[in-house]
Amino acid sequence: MNGLRAAGVLCHISSLPGKYGIGSLGKEAYAFAKLLAKSGVKYWQILPLVQTGYGDSPYSSVSGDSGNPYFIDLPELFREGLLLSDELKAAELPAGKIDYGKLYQTRYTVLRKAFSRKNLEEKEFHDFVKSGVAEDYALYMTAKTVYGGSFTDWGKSILHRDADALETLRTEYHEEYLFWQFLQFEFDKQWRALKAYCNGLGLKIIGDIPLYVAADSADVWAHPELFKLDKNLKPKKVAGVPPDYFSETGQLWGNPVYDWKAHKAEDYAWWTGRLNRALSTYDVVRIDHFRGINSYYEINAGEPTAEKGEWQDGPQEELFKKVTNKENIIAEDLGDIDEGVCQLLKKTGFAGMKVLLFAFDGNPDNLFLPRNIGKNCVCYTGTHDNSTVAGYVNELSAEDYILCRSRVASELAERGIALKLAPTEKSACNAFVQMALECDAELAVIPVQDLLALNNDNRMNYPGEEQGNWRFRLNKMPSRRIMKRLKKNINKYGR
Repeated sequence: MNGLRAAGVLCHISSLPGKYGIGSLGKEAYAFAKLLAKSGVKYWQILPLVQTGYGDSPYSSVSGDSGNPYFIDLPELFREGLLLSDELKAAELPAGKIDYGKLYQTRYTVLRKAFSRKNLEEKEFHDFVKSGVAEDYALYMTAKTVYGGSFTDWGKSILHRDADALETLRTEYHEEYLFWQFLQFEFDKQWRALKAYCNGLGLKIIGDIPLYVAADSADVWAHPELFKLDKNLKPKKVAGVPPDYFSETGQLWGNPVYDWKAHKAEDYAWWTGRLNRALSTYDVVRIDHFRGINSYYEINAGEPTAEKGEWQDGPQEELFKKVTNKENIIAEDLGDIDEGVCQLLKKTGFAGMKVLLFAFDGNPDNLFLPRNIGKNCVCYTGTHDNSTVAGYVNELSAEDYILCRSRVASELAERGIALKLAPTEKSACNAFVQMALECDAELAVIPVQDLLALNNDNRMNYPGEEQGNWRFRLNKMPSRRIMKRLKKNINKYGR
């Protein structure tokens, strides 16, 4: 980070409003960026930009280096002459929560129409394909379109990426192969334009990189030797976390765990490349589930829950020895944290995370209390995995609500924040926002739901639940009144 106090807002691209069923890299993204910058916000945090797979989670992608085709701005394709006005009109979907099923049924039809009008001899596109940046993704998606199912079902020659089999995908299915290249080309072009616009406003983008990749992904298909797989390239061990605050039976993610000995043998080249690409895609990168780099929890494939598993040593600080711009990394150091994770955080110098929703349990030594928060960290009211502040307050029992309100009032008084704590959800959100902005953390990030005092109907994710998540979407931009109040507090607390 830059050593200066700053404020950020967390809102994923998918959550932006618009006509086409999901947020995009179009005019609403530009308007949101301008609104943040005008309000004194210096950081816009988003979730992974990747193409999602089953379950719609940005933390489970068909390719860790992909861009989500749903985020491609359709009006921009119209301006390029790739879509007709009636096709653009037909792509409109109702406002409200994202309907991923409807998107899957309709969006690729529209994108294929745009592709059919693309000049494939255009130099910029030709150079993009030749660069190989989307090669594994395009081959994987072509094979998935042709053969269906998981890559483990594609037959031995494709499974093991026989050179002739890959060439068949490029040649006999050339148009399909170029279609997937086209999607990444358009996404990349639009993303780079949006990021340049944000940076021009003095707004930096915080991106997110999941620790693990999906079992059925281009990443595993292209580099099976780097994961704990059997001879049929199916996971022997899968990732998750043991029972904790979020889940009584733990979280069984199902991602294949890394074979860290194989990574060490190649001097962590794959991981170094992955992190450096993320650091060039975003201005700052948050590493999700950072504790898994110190030690990770693995479960035998086939177990019904994450209750039976074992902790194994991770690569620790060795993983970062060839990573550039390490000062621009945030470590998600939440969950079951031991001394080893704390030491790794100190050795790397990365900024950790503090979440105010975890602070008010009555323990004066709670590390998430504002009074205990130091500088080298990012303070959040909550994250995409938590209740919203309004939802948290609303779901407390009458007794717990009184206790929480008393503890928050005590913290406000100790920190010298003059704020009338009325018994309302909006008052609670205002209190948590002010505590985050006032504390000593170098950066304070407010989820847009807490900025707008939205309840748990607008929650982004319920960890451990496979369906129904990632659907939150704004119906309109935050009001001038709300952003004016945010700007006032940013100035008040020197951010």
